[in-house]
Formats: sequence, C-alpha cells, structure tokens
Amino acid sequence: MERKDAEKLEYKRSWSVPSDQAELAKVEAFIKDYRHFIDNAKIERLAVNYTEGEAIAKGFKPFTLGQELKAGDKISYVNHEKSVMFAVIGKKPLDEGCRIIASHIDNPRLDLKPQPLYENNGIAYFKTHYYGGIKKYQWTAIPLELHGVVYRADGTRIDISIGADENDPVFYISDLMPHIGKDQMSKGASEFIPGEGLNIINGSLPLDTDGGVKLKVLSILNEKYGITERDLITAELTAVPAMMSREVGFDRSLICAFGHDDRICAYPSFRALVDAEEIPEHTSIVMLADKEEIGSYGVTGLGSETYPDFIKALCEATGANYLACKKNSICLSADVGGAYDPCFGDAYEAANSVYLHRGVAISKYTGSRGKSGCSDASAETLAKVARILDEAGVAWQVGEYGKVDQGGAGTVAADIAHYGIEVIDCGVPILSMHSVTELASKYDIYEMLRASVAFLKS
Repeated sequence: MERKDAEKLEYKRSWSVPSDQAELAKVEAFIKDYRHFIDNAKIERLAVNYTEGEAIAKGFKPFTLGQELKAGDKISYVNHEKSVMFAVIGKKPLDEGCRIIASHIDNPRLDLKPQPLYENNGIAYFKTHYYGGIKKYQWTAIPLELHGVVYRADGTRIDISIGADENDPVFYISDLMPHIGKDQMSKGASEFIPGEGLNIINGSLPLDTDGGVKLKVLSILNEKYGITERDLITAELTAVPAMMSREVGFDRSLICAFGHDDRICAYPSFRALVDAEEIPEHTSIVMLADKEEIGSYGVTGLGSETYPDFIKALCEATGANYLACKKNSICLSADVGGAYDPCFGDAYEAANSVYLHRGVAISKYTGSRGKSGCSDASAETLAKVARILDEAGVAWQVGEYGKVDQGGAGTVAADIAHYGIEVIDCGVPILSMHSVTELASKYDIYEMLRASVAFLKS
C-alpha cells in the first residue's frame, strides 16, 4: 500500500473554521446573537425569560396538561421559572422515539445567604455562599452584578437586576494587598480566600453622623424597592461578574465570557429547534435545566421527575406509548468539554483531549477516575451520533477531561440515562472552565448549532 493510501487509514480531527466567506458571515451573525444572550442571561431565571420570549415570537405556545397535540405543534413548558422545555411534535408517532438535547443554564456563582447584610468597621457587606465548583480567589477584586428576586412580607415580588447597565453601581469583594500578604501567600490556592471570606461590599457611607452604614444601605433598598431586612430572608439573590463578552486575539477567533458553561451549548440547541422551518421526522425536545453544577438535584434539576413527566405528557397528548417512546429515543447531553491547554499540559493526555477550532467534543463518558458518576454511552450510541454528524459535514472530535487520575467532571447524561433513554455527551470545548470568564472558539460554537440541527433532523 502506498503512503498516500495508508494515510487515509489514520484518524485526523476535522477543522471547524469554514473557508467559504458566506459561511463565515453566518458564523459572525450567530455569534452576535449568542453574545447578546450570554450577556443578558447570566442566571437561570434570565435565561428562561430570554429563551421563552424568543420561542413565543417564533410561534411556540405554553403547554397545558390534557392538551391534544399533532405534528407541527410547537410548545414550551416553564418549570418554576428556572428551567424550561421546548418541543416540536414530529411527523412520526412518539412511539418511534424523540430527539432530545439536554443542556443546563445554571453556572458557578455567589449566592447571598438567607441573612446576608451586615456591617463591619464602617463598611456594609453581603455574606455569600458559593454555588458550584469555583476557584474562590478568582472572585476577589472584580466588579459584580446582582440578580434575582425579593418577596416582600405582603407577598409582592420585586425583580432585582443591578450592575449590568453601565450606569448602575457594581459590587466588589476586596483582597489583601501583597505588601502585607506574607501569611496569605504561604497558603495553598484553595485556602487563599476561605468561603466565609467572599463578602461583597455594598456600601460605605453612614446614615448620619452617628453612624449606621448598614442602616444607610437598608434605607436605599427601602426607598428604591420598598423592601426591609426581613424581606432579604425570602429573597433569592445571586452575584455574578459584571463583565461583558469580548472577542479575544488579533484574529478575533475566540470569545471570552462569564457562563459559557453551559449556555454555550444551551443557546445553539435552542436556536436549532426554534429556527427549524420544517416539521421534524421525530419529535424534537430541548431541555434547558437548572442545578447541574450542584448535582442536578431539586425540582428544577434534571434529577427531577418533571422532565420524564413532560415526555410522558407529550405521549398522552398524542396517543403514544410512553415506554416505547423512551426506549426509542436518543439524547445529546449538551455540555462543554475541557479543551487542551498547552500552558497546563501536564494535566492532560494529549491524544485523548479535545482542542479549540476542531468542532464539537463528544465524550463517551465523563465521571472521575474509574468513570465514577458517568453513564458511559454504548458503542452503538456513539456510532449513531458520529454517523449523523458525518452525514451533515459537522466537525467533531472525541476526548476526555484530562489524565485519568487527575480529577474529572460530570454532566446530566447520568440523569437522562436513569430515565432509560440512550444518551451521549456532545458540546463545545472551552478553556478556563468554571473561571469568572471562560474561553471558546467562535467556530466551535457555530458547529454546536450545526450539530444540533443535524441531530434534531435525524
């Protein structure tokens, strides 16, 4: 066999950067839309509101139990304002299965404690409880936004969004100056800033000459929102970086933003569904879930029965057999992959890593060390998805998070598999995962859109 023929036997990763100018223009247009989403949907409540609004504009209708459905019907179902499901009923009966893409729209952040407000030596603070896996030291000395809801004692709801507008104030967690930081710098990275040290500065002026910085903050909150300190107990408030997405590099090929994980997969899968002009062969479902970063627990997490109940309701609305539907369905657990980082190459096994600009990352399994906590997709599932992507000309690659004993990660795949549905992980590779800003390729984000379109059409 000649060398040129032998080389065809080797596996080589695809290149996700299109050479066609018209296709490049499509990438830029979609990235503009994605950046608007990522900048304006920094917590799950905002992501639900954003996607639900776009879906309604595209003809989707809220689903109600007992409703009858037919091919072509477009529906949405909001789950306690923090997760949402969208579906388009296909031509084939649901007995033949659905095409499901499940992503999550929560991300690591700082939540305010139930009794957050206090004063210490002339500065007012919020106490926080971090959510998800973070490097705590990254959250100091950066501007922060505050989002969420407050329920007053009379039941009135107040929506809070402070810091996103350039005319808003922001909030801040101080760090120790290096001049007197000898003891701090001798600690391990996980101990630089303890969890109880993530206290957000929210004011520094006293109410009057007799003092009372905390009272001054409370007076401002009462004047603007009509709330008292008691109302903060029944609030759900979250601090996130007050940073907008930006293009990175002279070639502008990368996007850095807060919360790529996992809105970078959620938005393309959502757009693949709502932008589709033809009725799909199989019923298409996109699930945007909450609580993945803390184990998918709770009524809005994918461990909740809400999600299989939704599929069951669709079966009942179309006269399909629920068990047959689950058996014949297939799901993409659309979550990010950890891209190979040359600066930290010792943590990776290069041959089994994924890379920027090489398309979507397929992970047969995630988990940690001995595959703990993963669903480990079958060869049949991987082959099926690979064939779908190949036929659509989508750039894809396979890989793991890093060296086997280095750590690991989890996704919603195990939750989907628990329902008895065939599932595999497929998402966008990113750098600096779980940092205050994460980095991804424009072209890989667009390939996630193309992969979602191809999968839902299959």
